[in-house]
Amino acid sequence: MSAITLPEFQKIIKADAPFVPVFGIETVSIGTGEATLRVAQRPDLLRGPNRDRMAEPVLMALADLTLYAVVLSHVGSVALAVTTSMSVDVVDTPGASSVVAHGRTLKAGKRLVVAGVRITAEDDGRPIANCTGTYSIPPARA
Repeated sequence: MSAITLPEFQKIIKADAPFVPVFGIETVSIGTGEATLRVAQRPDLLRGPNRDRMAEPVLMALADLTLYAVVLSHVGSVALAVTTSMSVDVVDTPGASSVVAHGRTLKAGKRLVVAGVRITAEDDGRPIANCTGTYSIPPARA
């Protein structure tokens, strides 16, 4: 069973992640060791000469927040669980499609959680970006 519910996660990000409404990131689901988040395509999130591709910072924010959801699914509402490393490989542009991020645990230890995120185009499922990240979990206080 997940250590955090969807409403609990939404409450945390509302308080601690002011960029979420700016980018329109929606948490679709969260379960033990997995999470799915989504960003709807909007004109203000596009870049490029033809304004035909979602800005990479939006994809990176989506990937990092998905990692965070996966981590909290293991440890619950832990203050100061932070990204220690993250690598994002953008492999395609979503074009006019919204994007969906599917995250899952690769390894969960006491102090570090490593997870992977695959971002796909919502309309046809083609891969847009792959991410691997590590989060540090603070030690429990006695």
